[in-house]
Amino acid sequence: LTGVYCSLYQPVEGRLGPQPVVLDHTSGFEGLLFVDDDLLGVIGHSNFSSIRATTCVYKGKWAYEVLISSQGLMQIGWCTLNCRFNQEEGVGDTPDSYAYDGNRVRKWNVTTTNYGKSWAAGDIVSCLVDLDEGTITFCLNGQSLGTAFTNIKMGPGVAYFPAISLSFKESVAFNFGSRPLRYPLIPQENLQDLLKAHKLLGYMKNVLSSSVSLQEDRLLEKDCSLWRLHGEPTVLITLAHIFNQFAPLMCKVYLVEDVLMNFLLGILEGGGSVDEHPLIQQLLDLFWLLMEDYEVNECLKQLMMSLLRAYRFSPIIPDLGFQIHYLRLTTAILHHEKSRKYLLNNFTFDVLRSVVFFYIKTPLRVKEAGLEELIPTTWWPTHFDKEGKDEREPADESADERLRRRAYERGCQRLKKRIEVVEELQVQILKLLLNNKDKTTGEASRYIFLNKFRKFLQENASNRGQHPTALCPPEYMVCFLHRLITAVRASWDEGNRKSPGSVSSEDDLASKANIIIDPAEIQTTSMDDLDEDEESGAAQRPFGAAAMGGALARPSWLSSPTLGRANRFLSTAAVSLMTPRRPLTQPEKVKVRTLAVEQRTEEDIEGSHGNDGLLLGRPLEEPDQPIADKSLLEIVDGIVMMYNLSVHQQLGKMVVVSDDVHEYAVALKDTEEKIARCPARRPDILEELQKSQKVFAEKLNHLSRRLAWINATIYSKDKMLDVYWLLCVCIRTIEHADNTGSLFAFCPEFYLNVAMNAYSALKNYFSPANSMEELPGYEETLTQLAAILAKHFADPRIVGTDIKDSLMQALASYVCYPQSLRAVERIPEEQRVAMMRNLLAPYEQRPWAQTNWILVRLWRGCGFGYRYTRLPHLLKTKPEDANLPSLQKPCPSLLLQRHMAELLSMDKDMAASFLNSVLNQLNWAFSEFIGMIQEIQQAAERPERNFVDTRQLKVCATCFDLSVSLLRVLEMTVTLVPEIFLDWSRPSAELLLRRLAQLLNQVLNRVTAEKNLFDRVVNLRLPGLESVDHYPILVAVTGILVRILVDGERQGISRAASVLLSDPCFQLHSIQHLLGEGGDSSSSSAAVTATTTATARPVIGSLGSSVAAPIPSAAGNTERKHFSLHPTSEEDLCPICYAHSISAIFKPCSHKSCKACINQHLMNNKDCFFCKATITGVEDYSKPATS
Repeated sequence: LTGVYCSLYQPVEGRLGPQPVVLDHTSGFEGLLFVDDDLLGVIGHSNFSSIRATTCVYKGKWAYEVLISSQGLMQIGWCTLNCRFNQEEGVGDTPDSYAYDGNRVRKWNVTTTNYGKSWAAGDIVSCLVDLDEGTITFCLNGQSLGTAFTNIKMGPGVAYFPAISLSFKESVAFNFGSRPLRYPLIPQENLQDLLKAHKLLGYMKNVLSSSVSLQEDRLLEKDCSLWRLHGEPTVLITLAHIFNQFAPLMCKVYLVEDVLMNFLLGILEGGGSVDEHPLIQQLLDLFWLLMEDYEVNECLKQLMMSLLRAYRFSPIIPDLGFQIHYLRLTTAILHHEKSRKYLLNNFTFDVLRSVVFFYIKTPLRVKEAGLEELIPTTWWPTHFDKEGKDEREPADESADERLRRRAYERGCQRLKKRIEVVEELQVQILKLLLNNKDKTTGEASRYIFLNKFRKFLQENASNRGQHPTALCPPEYMVCFLHRLITAVRASWDEGNRKSPGSVSSEDDLASKANIIIDPAEIQTTSMDDLDEDEESGAAQRPFGAAAMGGALARPSWLSSPTLGRANRFLSTAAVSLMTPRRPLTQPEKVKVRTLAVEQRTEEDIEGSHGNDGLLLGRPLEEPDQPIADKSLLEIVDGIVMMYNLSVHQQLGKMVVVSDDVHEYAVALKDTEEKIARCPARRPDILEELQKSQKVFAEKLNHLSRRLAWINATIYSKDKMLDVYWLLCVCIRTIEHADNTGSLFAFCPEFYLNVAMNAYSALKNYFSPANSMEELPGYEETLTQLAAILAKHFADPRIVGTDIKDSLMQALASYVCYPQSLRAVERIPEEQRVAMMRNLLAPYEQRPWAQTNWILVRLWRGCGFGYRYTRLPHLLKTKPEDANLPSLQKPCPSLLLQRHMAELLSMDKDMAASFLNSVLNQLNWAFSEFIGMIQEIQQAAERPERNFVDTRQLKVCATCFDLSVSLLRVLEMTVTLVPEIFLDWSRPSAELLLRRLAQLLNQVLNRVTAEKNLFDRVVNLRLPGLESVDHYPILVAVTGILVRILVDGERQGISRAASVLLSDPCFQLHSIQHLLGEGGDSSSSSAAVTATTTATARPVIGSLGSSVAAPIPSAAGNTERKHFSLHPTSEEDLCPICYAHSISAIFKPCSHKSCKACINQHLMNNKDCFFCKATITGVEDYSKPATS
């Protein structure tokens, strides 16, 4: 390459654009990308995204470098301003853009040809453009790949920008010349600086490793690692001279990276712990002593940026050597207190928007991380139980499989150990940042960290959905969360060891969270304590104080109206994140003006005239205590918030890999079985099968290694314990907030969300690798969570609808799994009964579908033909997600059924209003369903293109499912407490029975009529209506009929039969259809009988006879009783139904109707039909005899 190429930083004629050159993240991009804080690194975040630099060139020779940090699909090169990119076309796909792609080893300029060599992670690509000759050349690691393009377009108005297009998750870092190019084709002046800096460093080393001996007047050699700053003035003066020359150079980025960083890394080369290298501390002291402040600041900032870049983009090798190397130097620098505070104040979370240092990137390709050497043997599950889940320890595992599994597990252990080294270093960095024992004056590191952390959370919480690039990516958050939990718990334990007054920390988790609470304590807590979750309170306080506080009544100011206001304001977000505290220097204690409780005024509480009021102080009874542990609690608060913001979703996303392994393993097993069955005469089929077997096996090899990495970094046992610890913290905080009596103490909403989400993560995301049962105190925690859900899903103190819904959903999925259902059964009896009472509240005033579903789950497995997990006609199809709560095996709770029966039989009014509301909702749901299938049927019969709105189908299926589940709740009630319908001494029993009969007849007539609407829609088999079928609804109806017509005592049976038969809608053929008798032999009825026969044949036989028998006696009597006064004229008929005679008169307005109509009306409404007057009583009415 002849001539000198300039980097884009050099102020030479021929370039246009700002200094420094960075990526144009405001207008020059297409697709979604994450751009680094220094605007030089970029990660693709959509299918194929492109971005260009801010500076262009139009004449001369120019070069820039790109560090490839993942070896995937990318096109790197030059483009003009006219190039228009999209998600399919990038750099090199348009006329005026030119690119090299080392992944496919090609060059691109609209067309493509082979060019160059293939690149790997860690390679450097140099992109050179010569605008005098009109050529573009690329180099790989300093080796020219030859001229790629000649005769490129030049002339007025044509200028070239550096540009790149990259696919999802690929990442690179650009160097436009702000640091030395790795393979420089650069002019001399920069080289002179480089040589000078190296020389000066050499002098410095020499000075540090020699000492002046006054006795012998000569210099002595000594080990420079033992050098101390307090020593000989001669040495210091010499060093000052060197620094005079050296300091200005240290403001240049490329010298910091090339000279200083490598020198410091060299000191740590020898291994050993970071503390064994005091020289770095001494050097940093020298920097602060002998350089101007602005020089040190710039130098440290650039040093950290270079370290960060190196940490982030260095390729992953099996022992993670690069990452460990850079993290150790970071730790060494942060050990130096002054530097640490400067960096915390001006760098961490400010320049550095995301928490890169705590992230361990996942290798996209197994090869580049050398996972093949670490895990030579791969393994995946090959034994599946009936539902397709992996078996943990299959009994029939062959010896070969066992060997492979063990070898794979050993490989995973090796990998885990290496990753743990990096994690340990990351935790050390955090511990340094959380240090509150700093020796110098000014704020302790922890407080600076706390303020920055608060701001970081605020940004991430407020920016959700607006600028995805400004956010910390969720995969970083996950790693940061785990390191932070480890560091906080370590600091906590350390604090406890030092202050003996606090509770000693045993090993079990709950006491690590150290949450021991005295209920009296909260009554004297100021607002500020409430928002900083209470965990510390009693834990760090000498015990006497708690006892003293207990004697006090609840202070009047806690229930004052101003606090009501404060509470409303607080509930918008965690207040601790919104109000910056006064910075407290270490020894200062918070002073509070102490007033007797009665004298506290509104101003004292809320603060006025610029003072902070009591809200920022402590209540009077609490003795002064250092505020240090509060800060840890605030960090815990932030951790909970982080989990809520993005960690939970990310944990859910990463499960995909293990799902993929599972799917491929099932496919591979299936293919192998097919190969075994393949007939010898069909070699063509066999060949195809073997091909797919090979593809599946390769994919599994790759995925199982990737899964090992993910299990070690995201789903390991320690991470599981962290999430479990978070769950315990949330549970304690909620329990605590709940203990305040009439009010719910302020507790951010996300605590409830995190408690529910953390539980579901532990249950669904961390299994098969780690199971929840192994967690310490697991059953107790489940019970505590069950108690919270049972108590608060209908808590009037919780008003937010979202949080109510999520509590209800959590409880609904909780009762679907045997372990968690047993936990609900373990909570104290009065709480269980209260929960059932809340579930049985009338359905009108609240969202009832979820609670109805909870009741159905408690019943499922006990009802008639109700032992199925999935509907019989759907068994052949594969469920989308077998882990869904609704697809769990039935696990009925007899205990909770007993509570329900007791409640309904004792409390007659509640029973009547509950059943009335269930019947109303059933009436509504089934009518809606019939209306919808009419519309669907009409749409399907139209001659033009059949198109039914999928949303409509979904709503239709939902109405059907609701009808079925409401029928099941009726069946449950009839079975558990038949007397509600059949004991006519109860006030509304007869009416309820009539309404039930009416609804059952309606349902039967609509579903069983021959060639009816229902049949036709079921036979259309529309996607989305799979669950709509004869079986579920007819079995539910049959369950109710069997219960009231077969299994009851004689009197009840005759009552039920007479009411059923006297209902105007009753049709005998629908009962025959249920029994599979009669001329009706449509396919659907055959299917129903086939499926019900197994479970219900004998019962149905007896049902037939019992319906037939009582007709003459029972039915005859009631018919006679009702129509004994055969009306002679229309005036004597009830004006509402025109079916019965007038038999009731209302007070006070004296309007009339039959008893059935008015009784049904009064269950929902107390106004008269006709005049809207409130009815106070109803009396019997008989027509006066005419003379």
